[in-house]
Amino acid sequence: MKKLLWVLVDKWDREFVTSAIELGVDGIVCPEEIAPLIKKLGRVTVISPKGDMVPGRDVHFERLKTPEDMQRIATLLRHSVVCIEDTDWNIIASENLVAIGGTLLLEVSGVEEAKLALTILERGVSGVLIRTEDSGLLRDIVSISRGYVEAFPMEEAVLTSIKPIGLGDRVCVDMALMLKEGEGLLVGDRSSFLFLVHGETLENPYANPRPFRVNAGGVHAYTRIPGGKTCYLSELQSGDGVLVVSPNGQSREAIVGRVKIERRPLLLVTAELKRGPETTSSTPLSGSIILQNAETIRLVSPQGEPVSVVELKEGDRVLVTVDMPGRHFGIAIKETISEK
Repeated sequence: MKKLLWVLVDKWDREFVTSAIELGVDGIVCPEEIAPLIKKLGRVTVISPKGDMVPGRDVHFERLKTPEDMQRIATLLRHSVVCIEDTDWNIIASENLVAIGGTLLLEVSGVEEAKLALTILERGVSGVLIRTEDSGLLRDIVSISRGYVEAFPMEEAVLTSIKPIGLGDRVCVDMALMLKEGEGLLVGDRSSFLFLVHGETLENPYANPRPFRVNAGGVHAYTRIPGGKTCYLSELQSGDGVLVVSPNGQSREAIVGRVKIERRPLLLVTAELKRGPETTSSTPLSGSIILQNAETIRLVSPQGEPVSVVELKEGDRVLVTVDMPGRHFGIAIKETISEK
């Protein structure tokens, strides 16, 4: 999920605050007297006694030194945002708090501390409070922190069927971000079996590249969005966040600029996982995706190469990711469910 990035500003520094806002930090923690000055520079959440979030009400700043501290913070996490503001936080205690859940931020003052905080128990804390007066160091910490969005275990699936199914409505997702070769969106007819659908980054004699676009699939299909959630392609709107995924499963967030829904000839593509006999799993072993029947629509091979749907054939392998079935308004839940 997307990590919250807050920065601590103890005294007024117009250049530093401008840099923080331009880097896209989510919040600025500051004294009451400089909050209005920050608000004049741009739209950003201000955490201050008279700010957008009020310390002691909307967020609690705590120190983590003793078992008693940990118990108090654990209680607060159940109903409030908590920021641990000392930079020598205990790893084991932090792991225990991450396991509890809730919105937990850790104060960091360097790149290595940020990396450590964002990978505690693999999923990391909800975010970091950056303590520095160095714009260059702030940029470095923001850069590595934005990289920790979500990683997906990619697997090879064998195509079992590719067949035309007639006309239907499909969704093009145009993003305010330029895609790299190999990147795309995770899309599927089932939330638990998603294909990596490649972006329109390649040259074609009949159409110019659209490196910001993924011709993603039918209006009914699921895609992954930040926060460990899914949504229907037809629900996406300008300003929403989606996850752009690379062949190795690393993701980065992109902002949707436009969604185009148009009626086009469609293909139904089905696939199944090939796992060894020693592997046991309750995740699904097969899935499908409905895509536009056109040469510019591509899935991704195990080698990370885009392959046009008009060139795919039964027996070819493509990259997919699978998950436990069961979603309620996009949030994963454990329930008895069958997706067909």
